Amino acid sequence: MKTIIMAGGEGSRLRPITCGRPKPMAPVANRPIMLHIVELLKKHGLYNIGVTLQYKPEFIRSYFGNGSEQGVNLQYFIEEIPLGTAGSVKNARAFLDETFLVISGDALTDLDLSEAVAFHRKRGAIATLVLTRVGCPLEYGVVITKQDGIIIRFLEKPAWGEVFSDTVNTGIYILEPEVLDYIPDDRSFDFSQDLFPLLLRDKKPLFGVVLPGYWCDIGNIQQYVQAHHDVLAGKVNTSISAREVSPGIWLGEGVDLHAECDLEGPILIGNGCCIGAKAKISPYTTIGAGCLIQEKASVKQSVLWNNVYLGPGTAIRGAVLCSRVQARSNSEVYEGAVIGSDSILQERSIVRPEVKIWPNKQAEAGSIVNNSLIWGACWSRKLFGLEGVTGMFNIEVTAELACRLGAAFCTVLGGESRVAISADNYPPAQMLKEALASGMQSTGANVYDLGTVITPLHRFAVTNLTLAGGVHVKVSQRNPEHVSILFFNAKGGNISRGIERKIENILFRDDFPRVDMTHVRFRKHVREISDLYVQELTKGIDVDLIKKSCLNLILAYDQNNLQKYITPLGKSLNITFKNVNLSGPAGGLLSWEKCIEKLPVISSMVCDEGAWGGVMIDPDADHLVLVDERGRLIQDNMLVVLVALIILKSQRGPVFVPVTAPRVVENLAMQYNSKVIRTKTAVQDLTEKVLGQDQVGINYSSGLSQFLLNFDALGAFLGIINFTVQQGLSLGELVDEIPSFFVSKKEISVPWEAKGRVLRVLTNTDQETQLLDGVKVFHDDGWALVLPDPEEPVCRVFSEGASMEIAESLADMYVKKINEIVNRHPCC
Repeated sequence: MKTIIMAGGEGSRLRPITCGRPKPMAPVANRPIMLHIVELLKKHGLYNIGVTLQYKPEFIRSYFGNGSEQGVNLQYFIEEIPLGTAGSVKNARAFLDETFLVISGDALTDLDLSEAVAFHRKRGAIATLVLTRVGCPLEYGVVITKQDGIIIRFLEKPAWGEVFSDTVNTGIYILEPEVLDYIPDDRSFDFSQDLFPLLLRDKKPLFGVVLPGYWCDIGNIQQYVQAHHDVLAGKVNTSISAREVSPGIWLGEGVDLHAECDLEGPILIGNGCCIGAKAKISPYTTIGAGCLIQEKASVKQSVLWNNVYLGPGTAIRGAVLCSRVQARSNSEVYEGAVIGSDSILQERSIVRPEVKIWPNKQAEAGSIVNNSLIWGACWSRKLFGLEGVTGMFNIEVTAELACRLGAAFCTVLGGESRVAISADNYPPAQMLKEALASGMQSTGANVYDLGTVITPLHRFAVTNLTLAGGVHVKVSQRNPEHVSILFFNAKGGNISRGIERKIENILFRDDFPRVDMTHVRFRKHVREISDLYVQELTKGIDVDLIKKSCLNLILAYDQNNLQKYITPLGKSLNITFKNVNLSGPAGGLLSWEKCIEKLPVISSMVCDEGAWGGVMIDPDADHLVLVDERGRLIQDNMLVVLVALIILKSQRGPVFVPVTAPRVVENLAMQYNSKVIRTKTAVQDLTEKVLGQDQVGINYSSGLSQFLLNFDALGAFLGIINFTVQQGLSLGELVDEIPSFFVSKKEISVPWEAKGRVLRVLTNTDQETQLLDGVKVFHDDGWALVLPDPEEPVCRVFSEGASMEIAESLADMYVKKINEIVNRHPCC
């Protein structure tokens, strides 16, 4: 049986490890990754191997030759242009005249390939995908199969709400030659994105086999280091080219150990190394051949390539030092840092966590190399969360990171893009705004500085000025010690997950184009935009009718951020506002949780004053809570339903609501001969759907819109006032039209590595399910939705029932199920 090793990968996410070499040639346990793969194939009797090459093909050919040293036969097939995974295999068609196996040359695995081949033949498959289970499937292609292995669905790099299984594609396939007929010649074509969905649509026998064992695709630097740890821990069945001289101590030939050095396994020290007096090599360290470790140097959980020099007193902690790096006396390198080949760290220099130094660079004596990518464990998750990039100010989100984010965003948009920048009224946000603008300008972008504004105004400005996008910075109301950096597209909506990933990839690769002095442009300060926004807010409403109504409202808001909008609106509409200031101590930001605690007071004030109602607006005017004239609170699901009712009455359907909304929305839509479209809970999904169909969008002068009601608290409360006045209804009378509904919400801790397993098990049910966002299971008397949080190790359970008791019992039932799954053995 023949085999194809796909070895054309550039490994851009592993830079600077892969600077100057293809990813399959990056060493793991002092041997190229691809050599581990060749030995695995040989172990399973697969000696006739084709190798697809594209990036630096001579590097692989010169190392392996014809394969005789490894006891196999190698033939090479070079792509002149990138052909994608499937296209590269099609390029070797002349070699493939029988059933063949395809495997990636840049993953580390010990999966039983013989078992996969036997499964393929027994099932009579045209294609069999080798699958494995992982704890965190976000960065992989999830494959959903039936019990007998028939594939029914693919999900490429899902968000947490789309993780319906923890079974992922390993990139190992057993294929029949006829699949090559489906692959076009001389153009890029991918297995997972193109070929397999095509076979699935054509109802071809497409199977997946889940194999136990070890598999790591080494997709980033953290996984690269972890692969070394796993080899040393014995988690992967692969050979180590050294002698185990004592338990966990692996030494190559000719290693010179000083009598006073301290070795603690598991460790691997390559051929010809010299370890000095009182040097300490701690567990999970791999040292390549020819390294010189001087006295009192200390290495912990790190990877050193060949011919690295560590001077006296150096400290290396959880880092990667590539070939011929010199870390001179008393220098320090910290967790997640990577030092490219031939670089020199002079005496007493310090390389901070996560810093990447490209090859042939030099750090001056006593210098601190710090690009402030200090994200620790969070960095291995996702940079983007529920609200853009959010983290602790000046620790997780710093000026340096903001500058790089600005450059990355404008790199994605393209050179000389016209882009907006703004911030709220608080100094931390203002500081980060300046850093973001500098990063944008460094790429040659045309930056429009909106100054101190709120989020809805920023959205409006992007569309009004016809810009390519924008970035707004605000102090997070979820946690006032955190800041959030929000990114918007040309329509004023939140950028898609695809754009988020592009920004992350550019940021991780440090791949920014920098312009010369002649192409850096002055910022354009847009000073009139706030006045224009206030004018636009009143264009789509009946100003004269509202004036005649002489309304009085209880209005709770942050005066620091919103005063300049509230005052002119009150005057122009003849509305009397009785203000409740939501500013925090010393003029700081008050958390939304603390704001909500004031709602009972506002409710009482509405009743005491005989007001039209009450409105609470968050500091950046993203969200609001209403209080009707009887003091009833309108928030969360009730507000969602109220907005839907107004849209339906205004005949501006269909109505877009998140998957968590109660079923009463569908009941109301039937009354008004309209329909409901459910969306994911992520803001970008709702904005994309609304802006994709809502012709009004952010054009305030065209009247009430779903975008306005959902994403602009100022515009929403004015629109609701206008609607009630025009309809001759009070806010309470409008609420009375909403049928009763009963919902519950609970939260449960779920480790990151168990989330995929939880959703996979929950989908295995005879009940009707919906897999739009998380797993929604329908019961006779209600439904329950299990939704994993993208930022925290928790899942949330939403439920609705025919009564409150039923809603609560459904939520409790699924909390119990999740606990049982989490506490079950991981392989179950």
